[in-house]
Amino acid sequence: MVLCAVRPRLLWSSSCGAWARLLQRQTRGCVYSSIHGFNQDETREKLLAFPGGSIDLLKKESGLAVLTINNPTRMNAFSGSMMVDLEERVSELESWTDCKGLIVQGAGGTFCSGSDLNAVRALSNPQDGMKMCMFMQNALTRLLRLPVISVALVEGRALGGGSELTTACDFRLMTSGSVIQFVHKHMGLVPGWGGAARLVRIVGSQNALKLLGGALKVDPQLGLQIGLADGVLEAEEGAGYLLENAEHWLSQYTKGPAPVIRAVKQVVLSGRELPLTEALRTEKDVFGTVWGGPANMQALANKTKHK
Repeated sequence: MVLCAVRPRLLWSSSCGAWARLLQRQTRGCVYSSIHGFNQDETREKLLAFPGGSIDLLKKESGLAVLTINNPTRMNAFSGSMMVDLEERVSELESWTDCKGLIVQGAGGTFCSGSDLNAVRALSNPQDGMKMCMFMQNALTRLLRLPVISVALVEGRALGGGSELTTACDFRLMTSGSVIQFVHKHMGLVPGWGGAARLVRIVGSQNALKLLGGALKVDPQLGLQIGLADGVLEAEEGAGYLLENAEHWLSQYTKGPAPVIRAVKQVVLSGRELPLTEALRTEKDVFGTVWGGPANMQALANKTKHK
């Protein structure tokens, strides 16, 4: 279950009903379930008919995970099977309770160019398109709601669905020469994987209108200016160097015990997604999971507050 570091009994407390409902929506059905006429398993089978590429997950002892979009011959475009891979990798991350940080990157020097056009053409009827949309909204919403701090490492191009993927992370690091572009208008579309809703929350409605309506190319300078990018890395020294630097950048937010870092993400998430009263109650409940815990007691013994 997503965001389940809080004790199970808290999910059903009378003061946390809205949070419990939010958590229930964050399980396998997430935003859409059978209540909305959506059959997750049926859609998964349909997507698996369009193979190619993979979504690879590396879990490190440090509590850091690296998720790689791996289809470089197609600029890391999502095939149908890769969409299923993504959902499965998110499930793995949901169950890894020692995870604190996540880096999402593309293979072969570019981030992601959205959907593989072969799958798009085959799923071009409205019914199948809606099912694919619901499937990916579920997967990316669960990705964003993971109780870990995540960053998209954008090298090369992040186009269409790839640009939407960047918004499903807490932060975005762009490399010199990289571009994030919501090209949906050029395809006669709007974002369908939740990218528009998340973009508005990141850059505001005015900037979102400009990026979507103008299909603007966001380079690192513009990204920093409007708040879409949180930092810029030099790209000259290769992928290993970039990943190492991304890990170093992320470590400033993930240093410390996993329960504390995960609690930080939980209270921020509740503040963003819940009404104020429910967010305050949730903050109280999450606070209770770390108050008097090992990290808290050690900090008190070391008088860390005054150092």
